[in-house]
Amino acid sequence: MIHLPQLDAHVARFPDPDTALREPNGLLAIGGDLSPERLLAAYAQGIFPWFGPDEPLLWWSPDPRCVFRTETLRADRSLRRQWRGKHWRLTVDRAFRTVMEACAAPRHGEPGTWIVPEMIDAYCRLHVLGHAHSVEAWDGERLIGGVYGVAIGKLFCGESMFSAVSGGSKTALMGLATLLRALGCPLLDSQVANTHTLRLGAVEIPRATYLHEAARLAALPGRVGSWARYASQLAPPDAAHR
Repeated sequence: MIHLPQLDAHVARFPDPDTALREPNGLLAIGGDLSPERLLAAYAQGIFPWFGPDEPLLWWSPDPRCVFRTETLRADRSLRRQWRGKHWRLTVDRAFRTVMEACAAPRHGEPGTWIVPEMIDAYCRLHVLGHAHSVEAWDGERLIGGVYGVAIGKLFCGESMFSAVSGGSKTALMGLATLLRALGCPLLDSQVANTHTLRLGAVEIPRATYLHEAARLAALPGRVGSWARYASQLAPPDAAHR
C-alpha cells in the first residue's frame, strides 16, 4: 500500500522532492488544491500536478527529468520545408483556453486525458494572472497546433501540446523556443520523457540537477502579464534560412 503525505488545504507547502517515490516514479504527495499560489509554489520547487478524471489530486517530481535547452531547440530541415508555401502563422496568448481544450481532446491510441475541466479552469486563472502562456499555430483562421505552460522567472514549464495537422505542434513548439530565447529563458521543462519529445530534441537530466537549475531560474526576474506584446519575437521555422 502506498502512503503519501497529505497536503494542507490552507498552506501551499510541499514535501522535499527527494522524498518522492521511485515507483510510480516521482509521486510525491496527495491533496491540496489548484490555486494559483499552490501551482506557482509547486513549479518553483520542481513539482507539478498530474491526475486522471477519477483520481485525487496528485503531485509529482520524477527522476530523471525531461527538458529542452531552448538554445538547441530549433526547426529541422523537414519542418522548414513544410512551412514554405503554406499560409501558416504563429501567435502568442491569443487562444489559451482553446489550446488547453484541444490538448485535452481524446487522442488515437490513448485511454483518456489528464487535462480535466478543473485543470483547465486552474491554468486559465494562471493565464489571466499572467503566469501561464500559449503559442498557437494557425492556417488562416484555423488553429492547427499549440503548446502551453507556466512561466516563473526565467523558467518555463511546458504542460502539453496538440496538433490538428502534421507539423502543427512542432511548429508551435519551435515558435515557443524562439520566444523563450528572446526572453532569456534557457530551460523548457518537459516533465517526463516520451518518444515524441525525445525525437524533438529533449534530454533527460537527474532530478537534483533540474531542481538546482529550476530554483535558480525561477528566482530571476520574469515577464508577468500577457506575452501577446512579444508576438514580434515569434519567427517562422524557416526564417533563418530565407
